[in-house]
Amino acid sequence: MGLLSSIVLLPLAPVRGVIWLGEVIEEQVDRQWRSPAAVRRDIEEIEEAARAGEISEDERDRALREVLSRIRRPTRGSPPTGERREPL
Repeated sequence: MGLLSSIVLLPLAPVRGVIWLGEVIEEQVDRQWRSPAAVRRDIEEIEEAARAGEISEDERDRALREVLSRIRRPTRGSPPTGERREPL
């Protein structure tokens, strides 16, 4: 990047920083949401609700499919394994 473009784009630096921070937060939330512990906890809650009669078998099956789909779905915009995103 040349000196002139650096000077012109300098006012956008805070915006680019906020965008980068948003992406980092999104990655962390997604990572926690897909964690084996979170998935296991959700499955246990669904099974408990089914045992208590709070949800039907169809609702149980649908909820389990949704929970299990979280671990199968690729993360949106995630870099290939081993690479880290750097701020712009």
